[in-house]
Amino acid sequence: MSNIASVARFLRPQSVAIVGMSARKGSTGQVILQSLKLNDFAGPIYLIGRSTEPIDGRPVLQSPDELPEGVDLAVFVLPAAAVREAVAACVRRKVGSAIVFASGFAELGGREEQDAIAKMARDGGLAIVGPNCLGFTNNVDGFEVHLLFARRAQRFTADSKPGVAFIGQSGGLLGHFQRAAGAREMPVSYVVSIGNEAGLDATDFVEFLAQDRATSCIALYAEQIQRPQAFLQACARARAAGKPIVMLHPGRSSKARAAAQSHTGSLAGDYATMLTHVERAGVLVVETIDELLDVSEVLARFPVPPEKGPGILTASGAICAIVNDVAEALDFDIPSLEPSTVKRLTELLPAFNTYRNPLDVTTACTEENMPHVTRALLDDPNVGMLLISAASGLPVHKMNEGMMGSEKPLILVLLGDGSPLTPAIAEAVKVTPAVFSRSTDRSLRTVANYTRYGRALAAARKRVTHAPLTNLPPIGRGPQAEWFGKRILAAAGIRVPAGDLAHSADEAVSIARRIGFPVALKAQAAALAHKTEAGGVMLNLADEAALRAAWETMMRNLTGAVLDGGLVERMSPRGIELMVGAKRDPAWGTVLLLGLGGIWVEALGDVQLLPGDASEDEILAALRRLRSAKLLDGFRGTPPADVKAVAETVTAIARLMVTVPEIIEIDVNPLMVHAAGEGVTALDALVVTG
Repeated sequence: MSNIASVARFLRPQSVAIVGMSARKGSTGQVILQSLKLNDFAGPIYLIGRSTEPIDGRPVLQSPDELPEGVDLAVFVLPAAAVREAVAACVRRKVGSAIVFASGFAELGGREEQDAIAKMARDGGLAIVGPNCLGFTNNVDGFEVHLLFARRAQRFTADSKPGVAFIGQSGGLLGHFQRAAGAREMPVSYVVSIGNEAGLDATDFVEFLAQDRATSCIALYAEQIQRPQAFLQACARARAAGKPIVMLHPGRSSKARAAAQSHTGSLAGDYATMLTHVERAGVLVVETIDELLDVSEVLARFPVPPEKGPGILTASGAICAIVNDVAEALDFDIPSLEPSTVKRLTELLPAFNTYRNPLDVTTACTEENMPHVTRALLDDPNVGMLLISAASGLPVHKMNEGMMGSEKPLILVLLGDGSPLTPAIAEAVKVTPAVFSRSTDRSLRTVANYTRYGRALAAARKRVTHAPLTNLPPIGRGPQAEWFGKRILAAAGIRVPAGDLAHSADEAVSIARRIGFPVALKAQAAALAHKTEAGGVMLNLADEAALRAAWETMMRNLTGAVLDGGLVERMSPRGIELMVGAKRDPAWGTVLLLGLGGIWVEALGDVQLLPGDASEDEILAALRRLRSAKLLDGFRGTPPADVKAVAETVTAIARLMVTVPEIIEIDVNPLMVHAAGEGVTALDALVVTG
């Protein structure tokens, strides 16, 4: 159910009640009242408190029950113990929304009380923001309520450009974003501290902002996503509306997950699964505070990120070398220049220059040639954006002239850190069409995130739709034995070793004669999770005698176990062992996994995750991102691996997961990858159903 109307009523109230008002100077209620006055709030203001005397010339009501029906916003300046009663009274008076500053709820172990208050509000139609939050700013209409201070908000005009909206669970961090945006002269539409999200949550605000004309970019700090599927849908709507979302989400480490839980009472989720799905929905997930600010600024100015890499213009050979190193480390492409661009540059710059990207103009930069050099890079069809990293003595105004009118994203870095700019340079920076920075390092990281986002959006447009499978065997519930899991894989078109399930030594020998020696013998039972450790796996059995002896040994090792039988399979040719699999997260949905297999998947954790609708190109790209990817190209005399067959296998597993809802997990480890053109073989398989 959409809460867009509730968010609008909260952010743009026409009437306000301050619940818990005090006559004491400097109290929170006084701060809120002063903020309303500073911002020329023209609607009715109702004060509820214990004072029997008017405050600021306004009567003081003794209870929210004395309010007229339908007040838009109640501001609770109350201790935690008084919140429940105030919520009940606001519900009775049909108040539209309430902000709860008080802490002492889920973030400190008070989950039960918070949930009870949230249910009461939800059932009564009261949209709560908080508890444990600091307030919000609406710069579009000029409205602000904040726990700690009163100040005048901005007020957008008809000429104002759309701005960044900052939403997050940490009020302190949002304050930093707000101040930093002000220092950069970034337009900001809204700043909302949502605290513990007992009522309205990040999803509700994303839905509102996706259709808000004053917002061009949404910057989100989230310690939890309470309604993953609704959030993904809201993000997709924002993407469709051309509103990029940048998100910082702690939780990559176990300590970060613990800190988030103590801060907002959030339950830790699977970060990698979350990341896979939100990026598919059009969210750019960043890792640091600086990245959130830097990328938001670029996206606010240039909301359509390029797929192609940047053109780099500098006057330093050292910068060129550093840029190449950083590009490789951060995995973004620096494109080669078209021959026609090189020809233009040779006509503009001296013959001793090296005409490539990054482009070092050395000391040959003049006011006459700089606009044309800048434009030559921008006009190159291989270049998706332009980054200039230059000393502040260069003719910035002429660079501006070369950048004017280009629709490609632009970043201008003037070196010198915090050194003062001359008046002329400062004026040129003020009017530059580029995003301005003093740090090449931060700008390069911005380029990496920004172009990665462009590639991710392009990949999402190529998502695969899977046709249902019709030839699967009947599937039971719970973990399936390997032999049955392989039947499911085979029905999906995945190659498994020739073989069958035997119930006696004689039957095992008969199967081996049919498929040919040498064979493997593996004990089979759904409850037997670790066959090798239990003595239930015998390999390279060369003849009938070896097979019979192995059968007897296996039965002795597993005395007392209830077995389906023994799986007899022809030994597979050697190759590269990968792991491929998938899981259905109950909150987020299906993710695919691939990585180095055997024992190495646990030892090294060299894995990549993909959404269930990943294309073959995306799967191949993920294989190349593995740290062990060089093994696939032939290593120390081994032939190149059949990576196309790997991609086809991952796609088949995705088809199983997406079209067979009973399956909740598939684990193929190892998947033996043979030489190019020879395919792959699933040597072991675990299928879990629910």
